[in-house]
Order: sequence, then C-alpha cells, then structure tokens
Amino acid sequence: MLPLAIGAIGVVYGDIGTSPLYTLRQCFDTGGLPTTPANILGILSLIFWSVTAIVSIKYATIIMRADNQGQGGILALMALALQRPLSKRQKTMLLLLGIVGAALFYGDGMITPAISVLSAVEGLQVATPFFEPFVVPITALIVIVLFAVQRHGTGSVGALFGPVMCVWFVVLTIIGLVHIVRAPAVLLAISPHYAAAFFLAMPKTAFITLGAVVLAVTGAEALYADMGHFGRRPIRVSWFSLVLPALMLNYFGQGALLMNDPTAVHNPFFLMVPGWALYPLVALSTLATIIASQAVISGAFSLTRQAVQLGLCPRLEIRHTSESEMGQIYIPQVNWTLLVCILVLIFGFKSSGNLANAYGIAVTGTMLIDTICAFVVVRSHWSWSLPKAAAVFGALLLVDLMFVSANLLKVVEGGWFPLLIGLAVFYMLNTWQRGRTMLVTQLRDMAVPLESFLARVTDAHPLRVPGTAVFLTGDSQNVPFCLLHNLKHNKVLHQRVILMSVTTEAVPEVHAADRFTLQDLGKGFHRVIVHYGFAESPNVPRALAAVAERLGFTFNMMEISFFLGREKLVATKRPHFFSSWSERLFIWMQRNAVSATEFFRIPSNRVVELGAQVEV
Repeated sequence: MLPLAIGAIGVVYGDIGTSPLYTLRQCFDTGGLPTTPANILGILSLIFWSVTAIVSIKYATIIMRADNQGQGGILALMALALQRPLSKRQKTMLLLLGIVGAALFYGDGMITPAISVLSAVEGLQVATPFFEPFVVPITALIVIVLFAVQRHGTGSVGALFGPVMCVWFVVLTIIGLVHIVRAPAVLLAISPHYAAAFFLAMPKTAFITLGAVVLAVTGAEALYADMGHFGRRPIRVSWFSLVLPALMLNYFGQGALLMNDPTAVHNPFFLMVPGWALYPLVALSTLATIIASQAVISGAFSLTRQAVQLGLCPRLEIRHTSESEMGQIYIPQVNWTLLVCILVLIFGFKSSGNLANAYGIAVTGTMLIDTICAFVVVRSHWSWSLPKAAAVFGALLLVDLMFVSANLLKVVEGGWFPLLIGLAVFYMLNTWQRGRTMLVTQLRDMAVPLESFLARVTDAHPLRVPGTAVFLTGDSQNVPFCLLHNLKHNKVLHQRVILMSVTTEAVPEVHAADRFTLQDLGKGFHRVIVHYGFAESPNVPRALAAVAERLGFTFNMMEISFFLGREKLVATKRPHFFSSWSERLFIWMQRNAVSATEFFRIPSNRVVELGAQVEV
C-alpha cells in the first residue's frame, strides 16, 4: 500500500501539485482585483470548494468507481460505456465524445509542460531582475532535454518521482503553515458563504475569475487516467492524506501572505520564503514541474496507443522501453510533435501569466465529457435510477458548465491555441475512424465468402506445398485479398493455411483464457482470432507460438510465411464518400502509417506483401 501511494504521489499528482505556483496570482490578474481581505477570502473559498467538488467528490469518490477492469481515462470510460447495448446514434455520440476528449487531452498535454516549467523558472526573477531575459531560454532548454531523454524510458527516473514529490508537498505544507499562523483569519475562507458573497458583490468579475480558479484543479483527470498503474485505493489515500492538505494549506498560506502584504500579489508563491530559501525552492519547483510534465508526456503516449488499438488513429511506431512494464512505451512521432508545439508556446507566450489564458479550456472540456460518459455508465452498469443519476450528475454537470463557460471568455487571449490543437486532432482522428469504417465496408462488399471459396478450392485441386502460411485479415468471414492474389499468381497453397485476425476489445486487457478463438475449417484451413485489449500491444509471432500445438504443428519461424495485404488508395471524385480535403488526409495517413509487419512485430524476412488498388 505505502509504495503504491508514494508512487501515485510522484506520477498522478505532478500537474495539480504544481498549480500553487501560479493559480492565486492568476486569479487576481484575470479579474484585475485589488488584494482586499474580502477578495482574498472569496477567491480562496472558490478554490477550496472547486477542489472539493471536482477532485474530492467527482473524481476521487464517484468517477474512480467507473473503472474498466481497473483502467481509467477518457477512452477507457468511453469503451466501458460502449459495452452496453445502445442505439447506433448513441454509440456514434459516445464515440465522438471520446474522440473530442482525446483531442482536448493533447492540447492540455502541450500547455502543462510549458506553463509549469515557465512558472518555476520565473522564480529566478524574484531573486534578481538579472535573470529576466534568460527565463524563456532556460525553460526551452529544460523542455528540450526532457523530451530528448524520453527514448530511454522513464523506469529509472520514475523511481525518484515519488520521494521528490513527497518532499515537494511537505515543503508546500510548511511554508503555508508559517504564514497561516501569522494571519489565522484566512481559514475563514473554508466557509462557502465567502464564495457566495464574492459572487453577489461582483458577479461579472467573479465569473471571469472562475477561468483562473480552474487552474487549481488542472490535473484532476489524472486521478482517473492513472488508476490502472496504482489502483483506486492508493490514489485516494495519497490524495486525502497528503496532497489535498498540502495544497489547501499552501493556498491559504499565500492568502495569509497577501493579507499582511498585498504588494506580494505579483508572485505570492515564491515571496512566501525568505531570500536564503529562494534558490532551493526554485530548484525544487523546477524538478516538480519536470515530473508533472513527464506524467503528461507518458499519458500522451498511453492515450495514443489506446487510440491506435481502438481504430481511432493510424498505426504508429511504438517502442517498449521496459521488458517488464507493459505501460512504459515511447512513440517518436508524438514525442517530437509535442516538443515543437511546446517550444512554440514558450517562445510565443513568453510567460506563465500569458499561458494561463490558454490553460483551462482543454481541461474543463475533458472534465465535462467525463461527466457525460460517467452518467451513461452509472445508468447502464450500476443500475442507478434516472432521478438519482440526474440529481448527482446534473449538479456535477452544472459545475463543469460554469467552468467551461468562464474559460470560453479566454479564447481571444490565448484560449484559441488548445481549441485549435483539439480541432486539428479531432479532425484527424475522426477522418481516420470514418475512413477506415468506409474502407472496410467497401472491401467487404468486394470480398469472396470463405465457405464458397473452400468449396471451390476442393474442386480446383491446387498444388499444395509444404509449410504453413499465415494470412492476416481484418475480416474473419471472408477470404483475404492477399490469399486470392497468391493463389491467382503463384497457383499454389501451403499445406496448412491459417487465417488470422487481430481484434481489439473494449477492455484494457484480455485474460489469457480468452485470448484466442480457434476453428478448424477443414482442408488444411484454420481460423484464428487473437483478442487484445486497448492497453495491450499485439505480437503475432508470440500469439501463433501459443496456439501452434493446438493447431497440430511445431512452431518454427523459419518454416512459416506471413502474407499481408497492402491497399493502395486512389482518390476519385466521389463526394458521397469523402470531402476532397478529408479524402486527401485519409490517403496521406494511410500511406504514412507504420506497416503491419512492424506493428505486429513480425520478422520482415518472413513476410510477403501483396498489394491491391482501392478507389476511394
């Protein structure tokens, strides 16, 4: 329990744990508020009850119960909701929501490293103005180094995450308590009536301020997304026993500082410590923000693999950086794309204050989608009555909508960036998903039924040659095109023909007992369907070795030939199939996808690829 809880502190809470660096300062900057006691107490009360409602109640208490075989995250939640019988329209809506949520996550993943590391390095400016011109270059250098080491894996570095973040939260607690003792009246903000009074006194300003208050809950979705790594209980224990108290005490400590010194509002976090402690605090903050960034980067890799497995994204190169931990992966295309976008953010916005205007929209959008999908799950899986589900999730939905609305006000000031990124990712994922569906339908219409083919093969008596041929196909009911081409051009069949399909189920992992579906079709033909979860990486040779004895042969890679089909897409003027832009994008994505040989880990010297031209 203890090691898991410490590990969760290091990985799960990096994002939300570094939010005290900029949240309270941004709340006053966004609304242009004077640092009066009433405003300080009102904002602290908003922060306290926002964290309570969204993190403690919504995620830690309710949504974390909606696990998909122990796994969490927006795509896992979507897959869980899709497991129950739904109408075609409902399934389409849930699928689109999942794609939108995944798209918004990438926007969040770009902003988190930029704003976190920038806010930590900006602490140097508090020590001396000398460092002001170097803040952006130092931040960019740290980010470049962080992304450059991703290819080596996070296993060795990850062992340090938990202890370092524990030190971070202890420091947050200590420096917060020091100032609370000097102004204990700040604890009155725990009462919700201060938040209500703040809204009643300045409704418009308070609503705008919500766009900055949401910075206190960024990273809340990580509690749910990383549940598969640590389990529900360790994440909850670490939240309620250490992380939540540390965050609240630090926020209230910053408020106490502002009570005594209103001029400290330009950077209350670093001004909480004396001069001798400033540089150590900057170093610790930088390390904590690097850890927070690492968690987001690893999350982007995991989400991308899930998207590939669920058919929402073309096949990408996925490198496993650990022989023992399945979840430790590295995806070069995602890594370098994130780096370029983050550097654009750092040099474009130049300060964490400017970046804060771009932060929040992606986070609140993802939270809103989580609420909607969770409502479907509690109705279908937990058998909640409609009044009960509507009451609970209606209240949560109202909170989410308030934050989404407040953050939409920041679109012009920088909020356009995550929306632009999210829109681009959504367009690509949706184009791929729709394109693959249409392409599979078209190929199925052109296919030859397997039963009639087997009957004709018996009558034709083709030459059977020794060995085993494995034909990979996405349609287990029809004859693979590569098999037809091989028979047409080479006029031979192997003595043993295996028609293998690899399917992805709506669960994270498939139990070993359910991994294979085998069927002897007669005449030397066998149908093998290999089932994987969306959090697993397929390995065709390993799967074939596992079923070889049950199929009646000794597995020897040098005696097996793998036949794969490769479709060459040709654009045509068929607007009912695709718009011209979507058509070109889909063809480009298809051509640049990682080959099935590499993705399924098949030795290239055992593969025969046979192409077919398909008009789209």
